Amino acid sequence: MAQVTVQINGRSYQVACGDGEQDRITGLAGYVDEKVQELVGAIGNVGDQRLLVMASLLLADEVFEARDGGAANGKAAAAERARADSIEALAERIDRLAARLESA
Repeated sequence: MAQVTVQINGRSYQVACGDGEQDRITGLAGYVDEKVQELVGAIGNVGDQRLLVMASLLLADEVFEARDGGAANGKAAAAERARADSIEALAERIDRLAARLESA
């Protein structure tokens, strides 16, 4: 098991991770630190614990938004497929009617 030191809000934290995951963990910590710094800029330094809780909520909101957006995109794609199927079925009916009219 590897360990990596990350910095969030100027404090160092030792984090255990799988071998080879050090760069990923460092990148994720950098993203968390960006969120914390945004909060510090907006509301000031209100303590590490409160900042980390607020940053966690912001990150959770991003995850939920992405997940819900993905579900909405899936529903939109399904609706689009249903419309395409309906149009195709109508086109087939029109072709059949046209063929019947031509043969009559």
